[in-house]
Amino acid sequence: MGRRRTSSVTGRLPPVNESFIRTRVANGVGEVQLDRPGALNALDRSMIRDVRSSLLAWRDDPAVTAVLVTSTSDRAFCAGGDVKPVREVALEGRFDTVREYFADEYRLDELVATYPKPYLAVLDGVTMGGGLGISVHGAVRVTTEKTTMAMPETAIGFVPDIGSSHFLPRLRGTTARCDAVGMYLGLTGARIDAGDALAVGLATHYVPSARIDDFTDRIRAGRWRDALDEFVEPAPESSLAQRFPDIEMVFGDGTVLDMVSRLDVLTDIDATWAEQTRTALRSLSPTSVWATAELMRRGAESTLEECFARELDVAVRVAATPDFAEGVRAVLVDKTRDPRWSPAALEDVDPVAIAALFGDR
Repeated sequence: MGRRRTSSVTGRLPPVNESFIRTRVANGVGEVQLDRPGALNALDRSMIRDVRSSLLAWRDDPAVTAVLVTSTSDRAFCAGGDVKPVREVALEGRFDTVREYFADEYRLDELVATYPKPYLAVLDGVTMGGGLGISVHGAVRVTTEKTTMAMPETAIGFVPDIGSSHFLPRLRGTTARCDAVGMYLGLTGARIDAGDALAVGLATHYVPSARIDDFTDRIRAGRWRDALDEFVEPAPESSLAQRFPDIEMVFGDGTVLDMVSRLDVLTDIDATWAEQTRTALRSLSPTSVWATAELMRRGAESTLEECFARELDVAVRVAATPDFAEGVRAVLVDKTRDPRWSPAALEDVDPVAIAALFGDR
Protein backbone atom coordinates (compact mmCIF):
# COMPACT_ATOMS: atom_id res chain seq x y z
CA MET A 1 0.00 0.00 0.00
CA GLY A 2 1.27 3.43 -0.87
CA ARG A 3 2.21 6.00 1.70
CA ARG A 4 2.38 9.77 1.68
CA ARG A 5 5.68 11.37 0.88
CA THR A 6 7.92 12.04 3.87
CA SER A 7 7.13 15.40 5.40
CA SER A 8 9.99 17.84 5.40
CA VAL A 9 8.92 18.98 8.86
CA THR A 10 8.15 15.76 10.70
CA GLY A 11 8.87 12.67 8.70
CA ARG A 12 6.85 9.66 9.76
CA LEU A 13 5.99 9.97 13.41
CA PRO A 14 7.52 7.42 15.79
CA PRO A 15 5.34 4.56 17.05
CA VAL A 16 3.88 4.73 20.54
CA ASN A 17 4.25 1.35 22.30
CA GLU A 18 3.65 -0.45 18.99
CA SER A 19 0.26 1.22 18.77
CA PHE A 20 -1.62 1.91 15.56
CA ILE A 21 -1.21 5.63 16.18
CA ARG A 22 1.83 7.89 16.12
CA THR A 23 2.09 11.14 18.07
CA ARG A 24 4.36 14.10 18.59
CA VAL A 25 4.27 17.69 19.78
CA ALA A 26 6.17 20.41 17.92
CA ASN A 27 5.70 24.14 17.54
CA GLY A 28 2.65 24.08 19.78
CA VAL A 29 0.84 21.44 17.70
CA GLY A 30 0.03 18.00 19.04
CA GLU A 31 -0.38 15.58 16.16
CA VAL A 32 -2.05 12.18 16.04
CA GLN A 33 -1.39 10.08 12.94
CA LEU A 34 -3.64 7.08 12.45
CA ASP A 35 -1.37 4.25 11.30
CA ARG A 36 -3.33 1.10 10.53
CA PRO A 37 -3.37 1.37 6.73
CA GLY A 38 -4.06 -2.30 6.07
CA ALA A 39 -7.44 -1.86 7.80
CA LEU A 40 -8.02 1.64 6.41
CA ASN A 41 -7.41 2.86 9.96
CA ALA A 42 -10.50 1.13 11.36
CA LEU A 43 -10.51 1.96 15.06
CA ASP A 44 -9.81 -0.91 17.41
CA ARG A 45 -9.91 -0.51 21.18
CA SER A 46 -6.19 0.23 21.42
CA MET A 47 -6.47 3.09 18.92
CA ILE A 48 -9.48 4.55 20.73
CA ARG A 49 -7.63 4.31 24.03
CA ASP A 50 -4.40 5.80 22.70
CA VAL A 51 -5.99 8.71 20.84
CA ARG A 52 -8.05 9.63 23.89
CA SER A 53 -5.01 9.38 26.15
CA SER A 54 -3.08 11.78 23.92
CA LEU A 55 -5.94 14.26 23.75
CA LEU A 56 -6.36 14.20 27.52
CA ALA A 57 -2.63 14.78 28.02
CA TRP A 58 -2.62 17.73 25.63
CA ARG A 59 -5.86 19.28 26.85
CA ASP A 60 -4.26 20.98 29.85
CA ASP A 61 -0.72 21.19 28.49
CA PRO A 62 0.21 24.84 27.84
CA ALA A 63 2.81 23.68 25.31
CA VAL A 64 -0.01 22.44 23.04
CA THR A 65 -2.14 25.15 21.43
CA ALA A 66 -3.80 23.06 18.68
CA VAL A 67 -4.33 19.43 17.71
CA LEU A 68 -3.91 17.95 14.22
CA VAL A 69 -5.27 14.51 13.28
CA THR A 70 -4.00 12.89 10.07
CA SER A 71 -3.46 9.48 8.49
CA THR A 72 -0.43 7.66 7.14
CA SER A 73 -2.65 5.94 4.54
CA ASP A 74 -3.02 7.37 1.05
CA ARG A 75 -6.49 5.78 0.81
CA ALA A 76 -8.27 6.59 4.03
CA PHE A 77 -8.53 8.87 7.01
CA CYS A 78 -10.54 6.29 8.97
CA ALA A 79 -13.01 3.75 7.60
CA GLY A 80 -14.89 3.43 10.91
CA GLY A 81 -14.85 1.32 14.02
CA ASP A 82 -13.45 -2.20 13.89
CA VAL A 83 -16.66 -4.13 14.58
CA LYS A 84 -15.47 -7.62 13.67
CA PRO A 85 -14.18 -8.26 17.22
CA VAL A 86 -17.42 -6.75 18.54
CA ARG A 87 -19.35 -9.34 16.55
CA GLU A 88 -17.21 -12.13 18.00
CA VAL A 89 -17.81 -11.16 21.62
CA ALA A 90 -21.51 -10.56 20.90
CA LEU A 91 -21.81 -14.09 19.54
CA GLU A 92 -20.24 -15.28 22.79
CA GLY A 93 -22.85 -13.34 24.74
CA ARG A 94 -20.27 -10.99 26.28
CA PHE A 95 -22.36 -7.85 26.06
CA ASP A 96 -20.53 -6.11 28.89
CA THR A 97 -17.50 -6.13 26.58
CA VAL A 98 -19.64 -4.87 23.70
CA ARG A 99 -20.78 -1.98 25.89
CA GLU A 100 -17.20 -1.24 26.94
CA TYR A 101 -16.05 -0.94 23.31
CA PHE A 102 -18.81 1.46 22.30
CA ALA A 103 -18.59 3.41 25.57
CA ASP A 104 -14.85 3.93 25.00
CA GLU A 105 -15.47 5.11 21.45
CA TYR A 106 -18.22 7.53 22.41
CA ARG A 107 -16.13 8.97 25.26
CA LEU A 108 -13.44 9.75 22.70
CA ASP A 109 -15.99 11.37 20.36
CA GLU A 110 -17.43 13.43 23.21
CA LEU A 111 -13.93 14.56 24.15
CA VAL A 112 -13.41 15.76 20.57
CA ALA A 113 -16.75 17.60 20.69
CA THR A 114 -15.84 19.42 23.91
CA TYR A 115 -12.14 19.93 23.22
CA PRO A 116 -11.04 23.38 24.40
CA LYS A 117 -8.31 23.84 21.80
CA PRO A 118 -8.49 24.05 17.99
CA TYR A 119 -8.92 20.52 16.66
CA LEU A 120 -8.09 20.02 12.97
CA ALA A 121 -8.75 16.77 11.08
CA VAL A 122 -7.52 16.14 7.54
CA LEU A 123 -9.96 13.82 5.75
CA ASP A 124 -7.99 12.94 2.64
CA GLY A 125 -9.69 9.67 1.70
CA VAL A 126 -12.32 7.30 3.07
CA THR A 127 -13.99 8.71 6.18
CA MET A 128 -16.87 6.62 7.49
CA GLY A 129 -18.59 5.73 10.75
CA GLY A 130 -16.09 6.10 13.57
CA GLY A 131 -13.91 8.22 11.29
CA LEU A 132 -16.63 10.85 11.42
CA GLY A 133 -16.76 10.48 15.19
CA ILE A 134 -13.15 11.67 15.55
CA SER A 135 -13.50 14.45 13.00
CA VAL A 136 -17.00 15.90 12.55
CA HIS A 137 -17.23 16.86 16.22
CA GLY A 138 -14.03 18.92 15.88
CA ALA A 139 -13.63 22.55 14.87
CA VAL A 140 -11.90 22.13 11.48
CA ARG A 141 -12.61 19.29 9.02
CA VAL A 142 -10.58 19.55 5.84
CA THR A 143 -11.63 17.55 2.78
CA THR A 144 -10.04 16.84 -0.59
CA GLU A 145 -11.26 15.46 -3.90
CA LYS A 146 -10.38 12.01 -2.50
CA THR A 147 -12.76 12.33 0.44
CA THR A 148 -15.63 9.84 0.63
CA MET A 149 -17.96 10.11 3.61
CA ALA A 150 -20.76 7.82 4.75
CA MET A 151 -22.56 6.39 7.74
CA PRO A 152 -23.01 2.87 6.27
CA GLU A 153 -24.15 1.03 9.41
CA THR A 154 -27.53 -0.15 8.15
CA ALA A 155 -25.68 -2.32 5.61
CA ILE A 156 -24.13 -4.36 8.44
CA GLY A 157 -27.25 -4.68 10.60
CA PHE A 158 -26.20 -1.85 12.91
CA VAL A 159 -27.27 1.79 13.41
CA PRO A 160 -25.46 5.10 12.83
CA ASP A 161 -23.81 6.06 16.12
CA ILE A 162 -20.78 8.18 17.24
CA GLY A 163 -23.16 11.09 17.89
CA SER A 164 -24.68 11.01 14.41
CA SER A 165 -28.20 11.09 15.85
CA HIS A 166 -27.25 14.60 16.96
CA PHE A 167 -25.37 15.95 13.94
CA LEU A 168 -27.36 14.32 11.13
CA PRO A 169 -30.66 15.94 12.18
CA ARG A 170 -28.85 19.29 12.22
CA LEU A 171 -27.31 19.38 8.75
CA ARG A 172 -27.67 22.49 6.64
CA GLY A 173 -29.97 22.77 3.65
CA THR A 174 -32.90 20.86 5.11
CA THR A 175 -36.48 21.48 6.15
CA ALA A 176 -37.64 22.49 9.62
CA ARG A 177 -40.05 19.52 9.77
CA CYS A 178 -37.29 16.96 10.03
CA ASP A 179 -33.73 16.80 8.79
CA ALA A 180 -34.54 15.05 5.56
CA VAL A 181 -30.97 14.97 4.28
CA GLY A 182 -29.66 13.55 7.55
CA MET A 183 -32.44 10.98 7.53
CA TYR A 184 -31.57 10.03 3.96
CA LEU A 185 -27.85 9.66 4.73
CA GLY A 186 -28.50 7.71 7.92
CA LEU A 187 -31.03 5.29 6.44
CA THR A 188 -29.36 4.58 3.11
CA GLY A 189 -25.68 4.92 4.02
CA ALA A 190 -25.23 6.95 0.82
CA ARG A 191 -21.67 8.00 0.09
CA ILE A 192 -20.94 11.69 -0.40
CA ASP A 193 -17.91 13.60 -1.60
CA ALA A 194 -16.14 16.76 -0.47
CA GLY A 195 -18.56 19.12 -2.19
CA ASP A 196 -21.51 17.36 -0.59
CA ALA A 197 -19.89 17.31 2.86
CA LEU A 198 -19.23 21.04 2.66
CA ALA A 199 -22.74 21.75 1.41
CA VAL A 200 -24.34 20.14 4.46
CA GLY A 201 -21.76 21.19 7.05
CA LEU A 202 -20.04 17.87 7.73
CA ALA A 203 -16.82 19.47 6.49
CA THR A 204 -15.53 23.01 6.89
CA HIS A 205 -12.77 23.45 4.28
CA TYR A 206 -11.48 22.09 0.97
CA VAL A 207 -7.82 21.66 -0.01
CA PRO A 208 -6.73 19.73 -3.14
CA SER A 209 -5.03 16.47 -2.26
CA ALA A 210 -1.86 17.46 -4.12
CA ARG A 211 -1.41 20.31 -1.63
CA ILE A 212 -2.26 18.42 1.54
CA ASP A 213 1.35 17.65 2.48
CA ASP A 214 2.32 21.32 2.25
CA PHE A 215 -0.86 22.26 4.08
CA THR A 216 -0.17 19.91 6.98
CA ASP A 217 3.50 20.95 7.10
CA ARG A 218 2.36 24.55 7.59
CA ILE A 219 0.14 23.44 10.47
CA ARG A 220 2.99 21.43 12.00
CA ALA A 221 5.09 24.57 11.89
CA GLY A 222 2.60 26.13 14.26
CA ARG A 223 0.80 28.22 11.63
CA TRP A 224 -2.58 26.58 11.23
CA ARG A 225 -4.45 29.84 10.62
CA ASP A 226 -1.98 30.74 7.86
CA ALA A 227 -2.44 27.26 6.41
CA LEU A 228 -6.19 27.75 6.14
CA ASP A 229 -5.74 31.20 4.60
CA GLU A 230 -3.19 30.02 2.04
CA PHE A 231 -4.31 26.56 0.96
CA VAL A 232 -8.10 26.46 1.20
CA GLU A 233 -9.92 26.63 -2.14
CA PRO A 234 -13.60 27.08 -3.07
CA ALA A 235 -15.79 24.08 -2.44
CA PRO A 236 -16.48 21.76 -5.39
CA GLU A 237 -20.02 21.57 -6.72
CA SER A 238 -22.36 19.37 -4.72
CA SER A 239 -24.57 16.86 -6.49
CA LEU A 240 -26.27 16.18 -3.16
CA ALA A 241 -27.36 19.82 -2.88
CA GLN A 242 -28.97 19.55 -6.30
CA ARG A 243 -30.98 16.63 -4.94
CA PHE A 244 -32.27 18.46 -1.83
CA PRO A 245 -35.83 18.99 -3.15
CA ASP A 246 -36.26 15.29 -3.97
CA ILE A 247 -34.74 14.21 -0.67
CA GLU A 248 -36.99 16.52 1.31
CA MET A 249 -40.11 15.31 -0.46
CA VAL A 250 -39.28 11.68 0.29
CA PHE A 251 -37.51 11.78 3.67
CA GLY A 252 -38.97 14.91 5.25
CA ASP A 253 -41.39 13.14 7.57
CA GLY A 254 -43.47 10.02 8.10
CA THR A 255 -42.53 6.40 8.69
CA VAL A 256 -40.04 4.29 6.81
CA LEU A 257 -42.88 2.78 4.79
CA ASP A 258 -44.16 6.28 3.97
CA MET A 259 -40.74 7.14 2.59
CA VAL A 260 -40.53 3.98 0.49
CA SER A 261 -44.04 4.59 -0.79
CA ARG A 262 -43.13 8.08 -1.93
CA LEU A 263 -40.25 6.65 -3.93
CA ASP A 264 -42.84 4.49 -5.69
CA VAL A 265 -45.59 7.04 -6.30
CA LEU A 266 -44.12 10.53 -6.56
CA THR A 267 -43.82 11.59 -10.19
CA ASP A 268 -42.02 14.89 -9.68
CA ILE A 269 -38.76 13.41 -8.39
CA ASP A 270 -35.88 12.09 -10.44
CA ALA A 271 -36.78 8.54 -11.51
CA THR A 272 -33.19 7.24 -11.58
CA TRP A 273 -32.44 8.53 -8.10
CA ALA A 274 -35.75 7.13 -6.83
CA GLU A 275 -34.96 3.68 -8.21
CA GLN A 276 -31.43 3.69 -6.79
CA THR A 277 -32.68 4.81 -3.40
CA ARG A 278 -35.51 2.27 -3.35
CA THR A 279 -33.07 -0.52 -4.23
CA ALA A 280 -30.69 0.60 -1.51
CA LEU A 281 -33.37 0.70 1.18
CA ARG A 282 -34.66 -2.74 0.19
CA SER A 283 -31.15 -4.25 0.43
CA LEU A 284 -30.36 -3.03 3.96
CA SER A 285 -31.27 -4.53 7.31
CA PRO A 286 -34.98 -3.73 7.77
CA THR A 287 -34.58 -3.65 11.54
CA SER A 288 -31.62 -1.29 11.27
CA VAL A 289 -33.47 1.04 8.91
CA TRP A 290 -36.45 1.33 11.26
CA ALA A 291 -34.22 1.76 14.33
CA THR A 292 -32.15 4.41 12.55
CA ALA A 293 -35.24 6.44 11.65
CA GLU A 294 -36.28 6.42 15.31
CA LEU A 295 -32.78 7.40 16.44
CA MET A 296 -32.80 10.38 14.08
CA ARG A 297 -36.21 11.55 15.27
CA ARG A 298 -35.28 11.35 18.93
CA GLY A 299 -31.88 12.88 18.31
CA ALA A 300 -33.42 15.94 16.68
CA GLU A 301 -34.79 16.95 20.07
CA SER A 302 -31.87 15.83 22.26
CA THR A 303 -28.55 17.21 23.43
CA LEU A 304 -25.32 15.62 22.23
CA GLU A 305 -24.82 14.04 25.66
CA GLU A 306 -28.31 12.54 25.52
CA CYS A 307 -27.67 11.23 22.01
CA PHE A 308 -24.46 9.46 23.07
CA ALA A 309 -26.23 7.85 26.02
CA ARG A 310 -29.14 6.68 23.88
CA GLU A 311 -26.88 5.44 21.09
CA LEU A 312 -24.89 3.38 23.59
CA ASP A 313 -27.97 1.59 24.89
CA VAL A 314 -29.33 1.01 21.39
CA ALA A 315 -25.94 -0.12 20.04
CA VAL A 316 -25.62 -2.84 22.68
CA ARG A 317 -29.16 -4.09 22.05
CA VAL A 318 -28.71 -4.05 18.26
CA ALA A 319 -25.45 -5.97 18.63
CA ALA A 320 -27.52 -8.76 20.18
CA THR A 321 -29.80 -9.07 17.14
CA PRO A 322 -29.28 -11.68 14.40
CA ASP A 323 -28.91 -8.95 11.78
CA PHE A 324 -25.74 -7.54 13.35
CA ALA A 325 -23.93 -10.87 13.31
CA GLU A 326 -25.20 -11.59 9.81
CA GLY A 327 -24.45 -8.15 8.39
CA VAL A 328 -20.89 -8.00 9.71
CA ARG A 329 -20.32 -11.54 8.42
CA ALA A 330 -21.57 -10.75 4.93
CA VAL A 331 -19.83 -7.39 4.53
CA LEU A 332 -16.67 -7.56 6.64
CA VAL A 333 -15.86 -11.20 7.49
CA ASP A 334 -16.78 -13.41 4.53
CA LYS A 335 -17.26 -10.39 2.24
CA THR A 336 -19.92 -12.23 0.26
CA ARG A 337 -22.37 -9.32 0.54
CA ASP A 338 -25.29 -11.73 0.72
CA PRO A 339 -26.88 -11.04 4.12
CA ARG A 340 -30.09 -12.82 5.05
CA TRP A 341 -31.99 -10.39 7.21
CA SER A 342 -34.53 -11.38 9.85
CA PRO A 343 -37.14 -10.10 9.25
CA ALA A 344 -36.39 -9.90 5.54
CA ALA A 345 -38.62 -6.97 4.51
CA LEU A 346 -39.29 -3.47 5.77
CA GLU A 347 -43.00 -4.28 5.94
CA ASP A 348 -42.34 -7.17 8.34
CA VAL A 349 -40.60 -5.19 11.07
CA ASP A 350 -42.51 -5.32 14.36
CA PRO A 351 -42.88 -1.88 16.00
CA VAL A 352 -42.72 -3.60 19.38
CA ALA A 353 -39.27 -4.96 18.52
CA ILE A 354 -38.06 -1.49 17.57
CA ALA A 355 -39.45 -0.03 20.78
CA ALA A 356 -37.58 -2.72 22.71
CA LEU A 357 -34.29 -1.60 21.17
CA PHE A 358 -34.91 1.77 22.83
CA GLY A 359 -35.85 0.24 26.16
CA ASP A 360 -39.52 1.21 25.72
CA ARG A 361 -42.14 -0.91 27.41
